[in-house]
Amino acid sequence: MASREVVYQGKKFELSYELVNPANQDAVLILHGWGSNKEIMMGAFSNYLKNLKHLYMDLPGFGRSTNEFTLTTQEYAGIVRAFCESMQLTPKIIMGHSFGGKVATLLQPECLVLLSSSGILVPKPFGVRAKIALFKLLKPLGLSRLRNLFVSADAKGMSEAMYGTFKNVVNEEFEEHFVHYKGNAILFWGKQDSATPLWTAEKIVTLTPKGRLFPLEGDHYFFLGQGTFISSEIEKLCLKS
Repeated sequence: MASREVVYQGKKFELSYELVNPANQDAVLILHGWGSNKEIMMGAFSNYLKNLKHLYMDLPGFGRSTNEFTLTTQEYAGIVRAFCESMQLTPKIIMGHSFGGKVATLLQPECLVLLSSSGILVPKPFGVRAKIALFKLLKPLGLSRLRNLFVSADAKGMSEAMYGTFKNVVNEEFEEHFVHYKGNAILFWGKQDSATPLWTAEKIVTLTPKGRLFPLEGDHYFFLGQGTFISSEIEKLCLKS
């Protein structure tokens, strides 16, 4: 494991990363989802794609990477871009899971691999909407310290900066960004995914001009048991001579 300081728009971030197959020329950047870390992605893919240099990183505020600022997805993309430039690396392929898929899309790689990416808004169940309404009602009464009783599991225990970041990114509509991506887009999705349901993938693939969708067995973390198939398809579709 290594770390590197990156300055973006005057803000400093200490970013933790790992390189696999460092002698290879073509590179794949692999980004984790919200609340996750690079180790999960390494466990899924480090034994595959042997002809590529792998760059895994903890996004700011996750794993061993620091963040003291309230960020947007656009800023995450800018930080990752600055990090890659500091490494003198231009990834041919960028793969992103969930929130990492939105960051990957903004980076406009030659080949985009989305693993159950967020970006299409999923209607909230009534119970969740009721909790949000109750929290907004209690907040002016000074009860915002009870935040953890109301927020989703993805937001519990966060610093103020990361909670502000979560509020910035959780309800983003990314349709326009998917439309503007013109490269090869490969979507792998869990058929039983409830966080980003399969119908959201079907919508994304209609928005990306060169999109292809592969529904696979499993939930939001389906890719943990699908490394062989996913990697073979990436090699066929992204590394064609």
